[in-house]
Amino acid sequence: MNIRSLTRGDGVVIGAAVLLFIASFLSITGGPFPSLNAWESVSRLMSVYLAGVIGAAIIIVSRALPQPRKVAGLDLGQFGVALTVFAAWTAFWSLIDSNSAGPGLIIGLIAALILAGGAVASPLLPPLQAALIGAPKPQAAAPYGAGPNPGYGYPGAQQQQASQGYGYPGAQQQQPQAAQPHGQQMPMDGTAGGARGAGPAAGAPAEFAPFWFAVPVARPLYGEDGAPAPIAELAPGTWYLAVDQRGQALIAQTQDGRRGVLQDTTGIQRG
Repeated sequence: MNIRSLTRGDGVVIGAAVLLFIASFLSITGGPFPSLNAWESVSRLMSVYLAGVIGAAIIIVSRALPQPRKVAGLDLGQFGVALTVFAAWTAFWSLIDSNSAGPGLIIGLIAALILAGGAVASPLLPPLQAALIGAPKPQAAAPYGAGPNPGYGYPGAQQQQASQGYGYPGAQQQQPQAAQPHGQQMPMDGTAGGARGAGPAAGAPAEFAPFWFAVPVARPLYGEDGAPAPIAELAPGTWYLAVDQRGQALIAQTQDGRRGVLQDTTGIQRG
């Protein structure tokens, strides 16, 4: 999974899961005598600590799948959220039922509450839906020129091939000859200004110019045949080539050469 496709809410979930896992090694009871940790109490280990960590893992993994999977009638992500809420609920009553709570139980409750709160609030709060790591900005000096990081997926990569294969912007920059007006061709018989050199009619629609772009968040790429299942997922931080336009949608090409329809083009960053 591309790390740039993670949201801030995912970062909260991951951080809370790590804290919950660390708390499982701390003592769950207080007092002057050594006490057991969660790994020596199977009921608390499975119902609080591992339940929360597994729920967080399910939430993150569900974002890497092109299509939502269902478990017991729930989407895989929703099942993970329910598991984190169960862990927080159990941790709360375990603390209430304890006569002398240790640091493992206290920190575990705090981590479980943060974990459940982040899992529930991520789809609801726009600040938590923002990308955890923003997409890099293209080079301002030469967005279509050769850059320091050549390779497919970068706006400046393979400029010669792109200009020949896709009509890349900046191609065909050869200036017309001084004796040959723009939009006209040199007559075969040597006479200037022949009628055969007339340019395209005024008002003709402009051709689509391919361009590089990046998406702000992960978005599905659907097949050109109109199938409902996505064929790929566009991830933030990677540059893709738009080769055509279909209404408000774009025909995009991935790094491995697959083409598909990007239906949601809001907020894309052009190279």
